[in-house]
Amino acid sequence: MKLTGAQALVKSLEMQGVDVVFGLPGGAILPVYDPIIDSPIRHILVRHEQGAGHMAEGYAQATNRPGVAIVTSGPAATNIVTPLADAYMDSIPMVVITGQVATSSIGTDAFQEADTTGITMSITKHNWLVKDANEIPETIAQAFHVATTGRPGPVLVDLPKDVANQMMDWYWPETIDLPGYRPNTKGHPRSIAAAARMIKEAKAPVFYIGGGCIRANATSALFSLVEKTQIPVVTTLMGRGAFPDEHPLCLGMPGMHGNYTAITSMQKADLLITLGARFDDRVTGKVSGFAPNAKVIHVDIDPAELGKVRRADIPIVGDVKLVIQELIEALDRGEAGEMQAQDISAWISQIRQWQEKYPLAYEKDPADGSLKPQYVVETLSSLAPPGTILASGVGQHQMWGSQYWKFNDANTWINSGGLGTMGFAIPAAIGAKVGRPDKMVWAVDGDGCFQMTAQELVTASAERIPVKIALLNNAYLGMVRQWQEMFYDQRYSEVYLSPDLPDYVKWAEAMGCVGIRVESPEEVAPAIEKANEIDDRSVVIEFRTDWREKVFPMVPSGSTNDEVFLGPMFEGK
Repeated sequence: MKLTGAQALVKSLEMQGVDVVFGLPGGAILPVYDPIIDSPIRHILVRHEQGAGHMAEGYAQATNRPGVAIVTSGPAATNIVTPLADAYMDSIPMVVITGQVATSSIGTDAFQEADTTGITMSITKHNWLVKDANEIPETIAQAFHVATTGRPGPVLVDLPKDVANQMMDWYWPETIDLPGYRPNTKGHPRSIAAAARMIKEAKAPVFYIGGGCIRANATSALFSLVEKTQIPVVTTLMGRGAFPDEHPLCLGMPGMHGNYTAITSMQKADLLITLGARFDDRVTGKVSGFAPNAKVIHVDIDPAELGKVRRADIPIVGDVKLVIQELIEALDRGEAGEMQAQDISAWISQIRQWQEKYPLAYEKDPADGSLKPQYVVETLSSLAPPGTILASGVGQHQMWGSQYWKFNDANTWINSGGLGTMGFAIPAAIGAKVGRPDKMVWAVDGDGCFQMTAQELVTASAERIPVKIALLNNAYLGMVRQWQEMFYDQRYSEVYLSPDLPDYVKWAEAMGCVGIRVESPEEVAPAIEKANEIDDRSVVIEFRTDWREKVFPMVPSGSTNDEVFLGPMFEGK
C-alpha cells in the first residue's frame, strides 16, 4: 500500500492506539493535518503550542498513557520546549511531533526554521530527525517504546515537509531493535535480600515514596508492602496519591512545605526505604544535614539517580513495581523470612505525638472575616466526589493543594513538580479531562498562573471539555512575595498584580465559561456546590483570598530540615 509520509505518520499513531492528539497547524506540518481529517484520532485545537504540551502531560498523568502533541516548525517547536522540559523533569511519557522545513532548506535559516532536535536534545529521552518517509513507522514505534519504558519521559520526532509529502510502501515493524536501550527492570537478588534484612533490622524506618511509584503502576504493590511491614509512609509532591492519605500510616508530604511529621520522621529515621524518588532538593533541604542517621535503600529504574544526591547503602536498579513484589517475597523467605522484625511501636508512638502536637494549621475564623486560601482548598476537597482529579499551577496555591486536599487514589494529582511551570494548571486539567472524561476535574490556580494560559479555556469551551477552575486571587505573585517578605526585608519588587485587573468573571464568561466571584467564607461552599452541578461547560470561581497568607510549614532555602518554621500559629509553643 502506497502512502505519503504524512499518511504513514497518522496511521502509525493509530497503530499505537492513540485516541487523541493536541496541536496547532502551520506551514511545515500542513501535510500531516490533511490525513488527520480521515483518521478516527481526535484532534484538539489549542490556542498556544505550550498548551498542547501541557495538555499532553495532563492526559499522561491522568491515564499513565503517553500524551501526544503535534505542532509545526520554528516558533511552534520552541513554544513546546517548556512542556518537554517539564515532562522530562517529572518523568511524564509524551510524544511530540514537530514539522520541519524541507531537508534541502535545513541549515539555510529558512522561514520558520529552528534546530529542533538540537534545542530539545537535553530535555528529551531521545529525538529523531526523519530524513526518509520509509523510516516513519519504525521511528514512531521506537518513539513510543522509548517514551513508555524504563524511566518514562518525553520524546520528539521532527518531520521535514518534503519527507511528509514523499511516497512510501506501508509496513508496520513487528519488533523494535534498539541495541543501546535496555532498561533493567528486575532488582538484583542479593540486593533484594539485603534490603529485606535491613528493613527488619530497622527501629525507626520510613517509606519515602516518589512519583516513580505512580508512573510504574506500583501503588497496589506498595499498599501490600506497607500493610505487611506497618512502616509509615511519606509521599512527595509528585507521589501524592501513591498511598492513600486516609490510611493511618500515611504521613503526607515532606520537604520545604511539607508537614512537620513527614519532615521530622525522615530526619529522625534510621532507615529510608526510597521507592521511585530522587532526593530532590525541595525534599532534602541542606543535603549534608538531611536524615543524618538514616541508612538508605534506594530503588529506581534510572541508574543515574542512584548516588546522585545521597549515597545509598543498598542501591537497586529496577522497575519499582517488580522490586516491591520481590521485596515482599524476600521478607517471607530465606534469611530475612526467619528474622524477627524489630518492634517499631515506640517509633509509631513518637510519630503520633508529632501529628497531634504539630498538625497543619491556619487561622480558621479571622476577626476581619477574610477568606483563607487553605479553607477554600479544604472545602473543595470535602465537596469533591471520590476520585476527583485535581490539577495545579505553581506557587502558594500548589502547596496548599498538596497540603489540604485528601489524595486517596493515584493519578488524581496533576502538577508540575521539578520544573515548576507557572501556567501549567489549566491546559493540564483539560488534558486530564480528555483522558478521563468520567472524572470530575478541578484545577486550583493562582492569579499569576491563570493569566499565563487562561486562553486554553477557549479550547475547553470550543471542544466541549468541561473543567472547573478554583482561582485563588490574592493580587500578588504570592510565593515570590512570601520570599521577599521573609528574606528580602519586605522589599516587594514587581510582585503586585491587581485584585480587579483583569475582571476574571467577565474574562471567564468571554471564554464561554461560567464565572463566579466569592469574597467571603460563607459563599465558598455554595459556589463550589453550584460548580459541581454544572457539567456542560467549564466553570471559573474567583476566590478573593487574603493576600497576607503565607505557606507554612517552611524550610528556608539552604537550611536543614531540622530548621523547619511552623508559622505564626505555633509561635510560643
